[in-house]
Amino acid sequence: MTSPQPAPGAGAAEPTGDRPVSVVLAGGGTGGHIEPMLALADALTRRDGAPGGTPRVTCLGTARGMETRLVPARGYDLRLIPPVPLPRKPTPDLLRVPGRVRRSVAETRALLTELDADVVVGFGGYVALPAYLAAWRAGVPVVVHEQNALPGLANRIGARVAARVAVTVPATPLRGGEHVGMPLRTSISGLDRAARRAEARAEFGLDADRPTLLVFGGSQGAASLNRAAVAAADPLTAAGVQVLHARGPKNTDVTVPPRPAGAAPYVVVDYLERMDLAYAAADLALCRSGAVTVAELSAVGLPAAFVPLPIGNGEQRLNALPVVEAGGGLLVADADLSPSWIEAQLVPLLTDPQQLAGLARHAAAAGSRDADERLADLVLQVAGQGVGSR
Repeated sequence: MTSPQPAPGAGAAEPTGDRPVSVVLAGGGTGGHIEPMLALADALTRRDGAPGGTPRVTCLGTARGMETRLVPARGYDLRLIPPVPLPRKPTPDLLRVPGRVRRSVAETRALLTELDADVVVGFGGYVALPAYLAAWRAGVPVVVHEQNALPGLANRIGARVAARVAVTVPATPLRGGEHVGMPLRTSISGLDRAARRAEARAEFGLDADRPTLLVFGGSQGAASLNRAAVAAADPLTAAGVQVLHARGPKNTDVTVPPRPAGAAPYVVVDYLERMDLAYAAADLALCRSGAVTVAELSAVGLPAAFVPLPIGNGEQRLNALPVVEAGGGLLVADADLSPSWIEAQLVPLLTDPQQLAGLARHAAAAGSRDADERLADLVLQVAGQGVGSR
């Protein structure tokens, strides 16, 4: 397949330097698309020394995505376009995709014209595809950012029309990919775990000096992690390991009996509003390996036992592999995770400070704390405005 070319005479107006660069971000749907989009938006709005002033950021989304809540809460303008869900398998719904694409592309192109867009940045998913196609038709340059080790369909298409392609995981099989890393919010990328440890443990009712395991399965929890960790509560706490466990807001049946007097605490919460403090409190995490999770843990130097989601295309395993191969964590299949595995593998690790410290060093070495700034540089270069001042 050859890359499509813009129609003759098409093209966005060159930025003149007398107005702020107009950046349109397409990353709605899931948190895995929205969080890096917002981290980039923050990095761009910190560029108050850019020619023409602080870049103007507009986010694209759909009425059904998490962006309707998250984007306005962060203070950014959100414009809605019709979603274009792409069936993973051939179904009758596939026949309706071309019509949906045409409608969404037309509306998105009109928005790009209204916004006088200088560059479109996409993060994949059903918002990004119409944005890529609309930008190509309007002659607006495109930047693609891929979070996962295995790119989705939207970004595979977007890479064919993109001026630059940024990837989170090295060797991601995406045309023209440049390793940039995952843009992260500064509360994570700037976290000093050691300096915040005492505060963080006090916040969650944990002891100040015990080794600490953090268990979480994403915003909704994970049944297999919940079962295994709760069933391993006795050997963990008997060994002096305390646990901070986010079970998910709907999993109220996940409970642990009170620990005996003097034993290590096992704290169960529905949801972690302050992931920065959770990371600061912990010495090791037991978690899934979504792209944002892996990037955050390695950025802050927190080693993990990664349990990839057992469904999908295997991308979660590939997300974790670079950190694991660098010596910054463990990898266990969901089917192999059990209370006995936790007792045999994690208890000895959590009670060995030297081994934990080594894992933490290797995790940090595999991470990236400045991907937001690096991606902002790239985007502004494509927009023709230079990099401004940090």
